[in-house]
Amino acid sequence: MGFFLRWLGAFILLAATFNPTDWNYVKWSIANGNSQLPLTLFLGLLLLIGFLIYVMATLRSIGALGMLLVAALFGSGLWVLFSWGVLSLENSALNTWLGLLALSLILGVGLSWGILQRRLSGQVTVDDDEGI
Repeated sequence: MGFFLRWLGAFILLAATFNPTDWNYVKWSIANGNSQLPLTLFLGLLLLIGFLIYVMATLRSIGALGMLLVAALFGSGLWVLFSWGVLSLENSALNTWLGLLALSLILGVGLSWGILQRRLSGQVTVDDDEGI
């Protein structure tokens, strides 16, 4: 359940920032940025803080290479689905949602990696100080 919640948080953060519907920060700030500048700035900073938390934790846990590998794994899975005809490149909204899913999985794996690694290996990482 822990990984699901971390992934869901990343997905909500990414989808709140941009998605193919009209309900996202980017489209809202373009339409209302001048008339509601303080709120636009406040919400933008909240999103930026969320991104910094996720990206910094992901870079610390799996690094840039790990991020690339998770993206490559997801991309190759999509490639298989496209080659089998399950997915189509013509649906740009679906492709945007799949991109958001891929990015959120990268951030979710990055945020959960330390916990998963500790459970698999039984070794405590340097940042863990429980019971020491």
